[in-house]
Amino acid sequence: MKTTRKEFLMAGAFLAGGLGAAAAGACRAAAQDPAKPNILFIAVDDMNDWIGPLSNHLPRARTPNLDRLAATGVNFTNAHCASPVCHPSRLAVMTGVHPSRSGVMRNTFGSTGAPTWRSGVLADAVTLSQHFRNHGYKALGTGKIYHALQWWPGSECPAEDWDAYYPRADAPIPEWVRPELTPDAEAGLTPGRPLGGERQLFGTKPLDVPDAQTSDYKVVDWAVEQLHAAHDQPLFLACGIFRPHIPWEVPRKYFEMYPLEEVQLPPHREDDLADAFAHSRRHWHQWVRENGLWKEFVRGYLASITYADRQIGRLLSGLARSPHQDNTVVVLWSDHGMHIGEKENWEKFTLWEQSTRVPLLFIAPGVTRAGTVCASAVSLIDVYPTLCALAGIPAPKQCDGDNLVPLLQDVTAKRSKPVVTSYQFGEEDTERNIGHSVRTDRWRYIHYEKAAEELYDHANDPHEYHNLAKKPEHADILRTLKKHLPEPAGW
Repeated sequence: MKTTRKEFLMAGAFLAGGLGAAAAGACRAAAQDPAKPNILFIAVDDMNDWIGPLSNHLPRARTPNLDRLAATGVNFTNAHCASPVCHPSRLAVMTGVHPSRSGVMRNTFGSTGAPTWRSGVLADAVTLSQHFRNHGYKALGTGKIYHALQWWPGSECPAEDWDAYYPRADAPIPEWVRPELTPDAEAGLTPGRPLGGERQLFGTKPLDVPDAQTSDYKVVDWAVEQLHAAHDQPLFLACGIFRPHIPWEVPRKYFEMYPLEEVQLPPHREDDLADAFAHSRRHWHQWVRENGLWKEFVRGYLASITYADRQIGRLLSGLARSPHQDNTVVVLWSDHGMHIGEKENWEKFTLWEQSTRVPLLFIAPGVTRAGTVCASAVSLIDVYPTLCALAGIPAPKQCDGDNLVPLLQDVTAKRSKPVVTSYQFGEEDTERNIGHSVRTDRWRYIHYEKAAEELYDHANDPHEYHNLAKKPEHADILRTLKKHLPEPAGW
């Protein structure tokens, strides 16, 4: 049956901390009924498919709020990012322009004024927040929506495209709490920690502080305040959750949910790169293994996912107590996946499944049906035109994605368009190696500009252990998938 706002939000509020029936009834009595739906746009950083709705790790992360979200709307189980790294992925979502066309296929840092990406193909692009403002919405943002890091000054977030942003568009993540760190030498660890030094940004350790002192908690608090405030326009409210991004430092209670002796390593093969592209981060894996930290880091990542889920639950509970509960579209997505040692890789920066596969969940009152699952391959660049369709406003011509409303209405509807994910390995022209992945419901084909090809059959090889690109019997599949490689515009 179709999702009702009451069913979704009451369940979400219960999981997030409780909403009494009397209070819920009072909120409903005061609810507004604007002509256009509000949009609650939830971005999560570095969340892979270990969560309950995607179930690609055992024991999987405890995510009761994401589980409830999936149980009350549409869960896209084959959703993928447009680029497996923060800056180009988030930019693609917020402009609807694919990285292969914009040319933005890797991270950039340090922009403190006008966003550096507003040139070339993107010079006249209308961002998602501005487009909704142009059509009568009030656009509010908080946390990481564009590329920003807690330890790096500057952000690519255009302040002029928002009515308000907390803390600021150029400093979107509140001050963060860190544990007391022990130098690696004193801890008996070998030299060479990636992103090491005094800050130890690649690492994990419990925080002995309450949730309320953490940055994501403060971001959610501000978003909930906006949901409870009076507005004379429909809302486009974007809330960016920074965890489970590194370092995996969240309150101790989340670590205690995952006793180290129960932690399992992700599926992996020792010779997995024998027939695949040898990426540039194998030294990360070497350092983790030589120091016996793999299980510790898996634990930290699981704890960080559960912490993020808790903050998502608080946000949904806030929506349940607000006057907007009955007329709000909710979309939740992560900017890319995350390797936790698979293929000797950590973080993202690859074109394999663990980098590209992401959570994508939609709740649209009167459109989506509770507990439905769509297995069709879809892209995060489809979010922009889909939200436009749900709001009844036209999508700008710049958008490269598709409107997913037909799939929201009928998750079995046919979709033949594959997902293309693009990434630039290396920074200089002499080192640059542009790669593209073409993902269908069954196949993944990867083409590297300066390397080889890879082909994986997800019907029989979900972990992408066996590269079939050189098998003669798959020549027709290769030819078909190659037709979807993008033109080199914007390079």
